[in-house]
Amino acid sequence: MTSMRVGFVGLGAMGARMAARLQKSGSRLTVFNRTRDKAEPLIREGATWADTPAAVAEQAEILFTMLAHPAAVKEAALGQDGFLYWLRPQTLWVDCSTVNPSFSREMAAEAHARKLRFLDAPVAGSREPAARGELTIFVGGDAADLEACRPLLQAMGSKILHVGGHGMGTALKMVNNLLLASSMAAFAEGLVLGEALGIEPKRLLDFLLVSPLVAPYMAGKRNKIESGNYAPEFPMKWMQKDLHLAGVSAQETAVALPLAGAAKELYELAARQGHAQEDFSAIYAFLNARQP
Repeated sequence: MTSMRVGFVGLGAMGARMAARLQKSGSRLTVFNRTRDKAEPLIREGATWADTPAAVAEQAEILFTMLAHPAAVKEAALGQDGFLYWLRPQTLWVDCSTVNPSFSREMAAEAHARKLRFLDAPVAGSREPAARGELTIFVGGDAADLEACRPLLQAMGSKILHVGGHGMGTALKMVNNLLLASSMAAFAEGLVLGEALGIEPKRLLDFLLVSPLVAPYMAGKRNKIESGNYAPEFPMKWMQKDLHLAGVSAQETAVALPLAGAAKELYELAARQGHAQEDFSAIYAFLNARQP
């Protein structure tokens, strides 16, 4: 399995690190990205560059995608030079992008119409866990397809959860990110109020970060909040995108998400005020900005 010819489309902050883990595990990589410079470290280690997604498909026994949003996935798969037109029958496509469940099911149908196999396998974790191969991977699709690529997933993730059929991996990722975004916004509001009431910031953080009221991951955001350096682990613009997709899914399933809807608009306002490329924890800086 580790010597398979693996295609990888999408070499952003997460995709490049995931592809590097596959390369280190012994996979023979063929890669494509909208901008070639992001592929150069992989090429130097022996990966083959492809000029189009179709050219990746011609070389791949299994193909991974890690792209920013549904439109980017659809363009790579079905646009001009799309890879779905060139994959050999029974090839497995594993989409690790964070998209909405109905879109994953649509892509599964497109794959099956071409006698291809499909898994949705979005990941939880930021850049450092990706570099260490310690992501959590939520998988939707057939169990046999998961087993066929499990060694490759294990090169990228330390926990692999088979959630159910097509779209179920993306469904759990959507719930995961909804809670991530909403809890960060609530935590930031609490900090801002506490400081406005006169509580010294260090004392406030010391108390909250060991209390059962706060999600454990918040401790990893302390340095960003105290230093004001919001170098992105998860950029705010993508968190806002994920909340938008949660809203799309809520509409499709007739579910009300009033708190997530408010959080989506809050992140959008912060992004418009210059925080789009910063870590989503910069929502604290946005809420804490003093009026002139």
